[in-house]
Amino acid sequence: MTGRELIELFEQNSKRCYLLGTEKNGVIAGLDLEGRLYTVIGGEVVNRVNPEAVKGITGRSAYLNPGGDGLWPAPEGTCLGYEYSTGGWRVPPGLTGAKYKIAEESASRVLIEAEIDLINASGRGIPTIFRRDVRLVESSGLMAVKVIESIEYIGVEKLSCKKCLLTPWSLAQFDCCPGCEVIFPETSAGAVWDMYDPSDECRGVKNGMWHTKTDGGARYQIGMGADVPWMELQLPSKKMKIRRTAAAPVPGQDYIDIVDAPPTALPSDKGVRYSVYTDTRGFMEIEAAGGCPETFEAGAVMSVEILTEYFN
Repeated sequence: MTGRELIELFEQNSKRCYLLGTEKNGVIAGLDLEGRLYTVIGGEVVNRVNPEAVKGITGRSAYLNPGGDGLWPAPEGTCLGYEYSTGGWRVPPGLTGAKYKIAEESASRVLIEAEIDLINASGRGIPTIFRRDVRLVESSGLMAVKVIESIEYIGVEKLSCKKCLLTPWSLAQFDCCPGCEVIFPETSAGAVWDMYDPSDECRGVKNGMWHTKTDGGARYQIGMGADVPWMELQLPSKKMKIRRTAAAPVPGQDYIDIVDAPPTALPSDKGVRYSVYTDTRGFMEIEAAGGCPETFEAGAVMSVEILTEYFN
């Protein structure tokens, strides 16, 4: 899909979007579509696009995954997660129905934000502001995009991390293809683990680098700890390499368990910096998460700076 076709799809379905840069090289933000970001290079959208998500409305019966690069709250599951406030898995309607507005803009930067009330699996309401500070930055490759993802807690109640866990979680989605894989440096023992089903047959180490298949042949997700410095998606269908580097958490915050576990489960101490998800339905995600404080007070901000670089 071209950038022009994606913009027209938004317009035809009365959903607002914002173009940062140009239709040839830039980022399209779906202001009425979870604030999702779609990178355009050479006129073509690089991220996965689900037209049905632009045309339709997500409800309890089905979640229309928009693709692109989304900002979600983590953790997903456990008793403090945000996908199980009704008992079964559901993307919060505060997220799917969010209306992002433009707070600041320039030729190479846009800041979008939305007020989103969350409810965790323990039934606690968490009022927040989601912000995505998107910048086109200088690159030695095809393009580089820096996004500062942040979630501000605006509740009046002081909460400990025993009652609330919350951190920004960026999920960049792409179509799977033959030869598609993610690579990242081999670091300390235990820095990589399966979040759900075993993926041993899909990944291995070669010359000091992990290689994990994301060609759609298996469904799995792996987590990576703080020692992993970056991850890079090899995307043969686009003749492209996509590297994501997430900055370390700010002082006083640390990585948390983002796992999709039942709402009866307690969070583990497995802090996730990056994760890779691949699905047999033909798409995959390279994900990055920020840190979480020990205590939440009004005005507390959880953020992560993510640089995504695109190369031939």
